[in-house]
Amino acid sequence: MHYMNKILVVFLFFCFLATLSNSTFGQKKEQINILNSNSFESNKSIGEGVRRFLGDVVFEHNNTKMYCDSAYLYSKTNIMHAYSNVHINRADSLHLYGDYLIYNANTDIGKVRNNVRLENDSTELFTDSLNFNTLLNIAYYFDGGKILSGENTLTSTIGHYYADEDLIFFKDSVKVESPDYIILTDTLKYNTKTETAFFVGPTDIFNEENTLYAENGWYKTIEKQFQFRENATYQNKEKILKGDSLYFDEIIGIGKAFRNVEMIDTSQNLILKGNYAIYHENPESFLITDSTLMIQVTNRTDSLFLHADSIRSDMDSSGINRIIRAYHKVQLYRDDFQASCDSMVYTFADSVITMYTRPILWAEGSQMTADLVEIHIKNEKIDFFKLIQTAFIVQQEDTSKYNQIRGKEMIGYIRNNELSKIDVFGNGQTIYFTKDKEEFVGVNYAESSDIIIYMKNGRPSRFNLIKQPDGTMYPMGELEKTKLKDFQWLENLRPKSKNDIFFWK
Repeated sequence: MHYMNKILVVFLFFCFLATLSNSTFGQKKEQINILNSNSFESNKSIGEGVRRFLGDVVFEHNNTKMYCDSAYLYSKTNIMHAYSNVHINRADSLHLYGDYLIYNANTDIGKVRNNVRLENDSTELFTDSLNFNTLLNIAYYFDGGKILSGENTLTSTIGHYYADEDLIFFKDSVKVESPDYIILTDTLKYNTKTETAFFVGPTDIFNEENTLYAENGWYKTIEKQFQFRENATYQNKEKILKGDSLYFDEIIGIGKAFRNVEMIDTSQNLILKGNYAIYHENPESFLITDSTLMIQVTNRTDSLFLHADSIRSDMDSSGINRIIRAYHKVQLYRDDFQASCDSMVYTFADSVITMYTRPILWAEGSQMTADLVEIHIKNEKIDFFKLIQTAFIVQQEDTSKYNQIRGKEMIGYIRNNELSKIDVFGNGQTIYFTKDKEEFVGVNYAESSDIIIYMKNGRPSRFNLIKQPDGTMYPMGELEKTKLKDFQWLENLRPKSKNDIFFWK
């Protein structure tokens, strides 16, 4: 939004009107002086106390010169009517032109009509009707105006300048055009003292890459700070940011969003929500807190939902792929898996979710825990997962019987949406309850340094004990310990719907 400070130049033409307000016609009711004309008339046919001036007419009032082709001066009322090629000049740098002028030196009201043009250095105002009141320090156009300043153009139906309040007011169909942006709004105010622009009512600010919409807000041109409120929405080609209030400081490159914050990244099908967010421009990062929610939309029927105390979004070194970090009380839900941990990193470049501190993963009827859990996603599905250090997989058979796999590390492979194989590395142990026609007939206990477990229909179907194998099938009731070391059944912690992720257990 650095381009917005250019809006200041749009208002320079009112410097002329401010000068008129402060000194042009003054407080003393002086008579209008005639400096030049090629000829003049004064007779009863023109009117009593009326003089008509023709050719190269020049008037002066309070050190301001007024030129025209012809004029009528009403001496009794101190009113002048000027016609054709009207030109008002003060200090050589301010020029006001029009076809017709009525100036009342007693009421300090001037009216310029038809083909009105105001020039002030590089700024020009075009309108058909311009009034100024030096007593109230007000000047305004009311029938459409266009302002040109350098490469910038402002148009509106109404424009007012309130000198005592240091306020410029544009109303009705306001449009600002520059090489960098376009502003469309119904009401635009500008404080000449603080150099702050106020947007009142629905406002669109856009260029080829960015669009900003709000219904209320301000921009401080000196401090280069802006805040937009009421349905504020910022959008570029790939990102959309919404909030009840959006704030940005251009100088330090920090922005904030408040209440009902929503950031959408369409390139990566990502939605971030919360009630407070802070944005850093360089390098780009985004931290969101308070009722946070991350949604990764997929082409599948389900999406990934994540909640945590806070969520941080950064771009990787390529500046293309996003990295999501979630902190404290992290919970994930998707139809095919759920997870819980204290902190998490999701790298979009390789589609890997890494969970830290008491991570738990539930998938394919299994509960998986370890000191560190990695979920590798491919084509929007789990491809495989890694359980690193104190790896444990549990499946419930009934309220007292659990199939268990324990090891130092494990890799589990998903094929056709089913857990197909598990590789166990180091200190492998398994307990597996066997069935015959839905009846439990025994407990298989096995140990091996490394184990390969083949799964079918979500249950172990075959074991390969690779190193130092030792396995025994026990009849039911003969194996004293049916729980391996570090066993935990944590089903009560599993989020069972997308709404459950907001309730930490």
